[in-house]
Amino acid sequence: MPTSPATAARRTLQAAYAGTPPRAVGWDELAPQRDYLVGYARRRLLDPALAEDLVHDVFEAVVTGRASFEGRSALRSWLVAILKHKIVDLIRQRSGHDSLDGHGPGDADHHGEGSSPAHTLACPQARPDEVAEQRQRLAQTMARIRALPETLRRVVELRLLRDESTADVCRHLAISEQNLFVRLHRARRALAC
Repeated sequence: MPTSPATAARRTLQAAYAGTPPRAVGWDELAPQRDYLVGYARRRLLDPALAEDLVHDVFEAVVTGRASFEGRSALRSWLVAILKHKIVDLIRQRSGHDSLDGHGPGDADHHGEGSSPAHTLACPQARPDEVAEQRQRLAQTMARIRALPETLRRVVELRLLRDESTADVCRHLAISEQNLFVRLHRARRALAC
């Protein structure tokens, strides 16, 4: 049975990569990809802090060896693929907890006659008690930020609260990008507890 040219090419490519050992990817290769990956994650998640955390998780997986680069694609493509999987995992993890229509994932459709799905997506104005609760949580969060050690507090203030660029924060604090990302990660962990 003759093989198609596409099948033959695929087999040749697989044979060429079969003996290629995975290689370690260093920070010097990862750092230039960070802004692109964070932007990619922000566009999909609409949550800057979560996007930063997922990109940090991607870098952590690469640096610790849980993900190994075999050179079958461009480094950026490989990192985006890892990030996509982390985003999908996050969505799957949260899918059982969040629902657009306010019903659980297994609930039947509760739209009555004449009601439309668009009605369930309306954003009503927050009640006064909800506003007070949000203000209280914000005040608690700001107090927790103020209680962070100086090195962590400064990166949170500059990068997250003032939304200054990574380069500007590093220049202002005289630290490397890697050090900035480590400090941000530690600050987020401290604030999450």
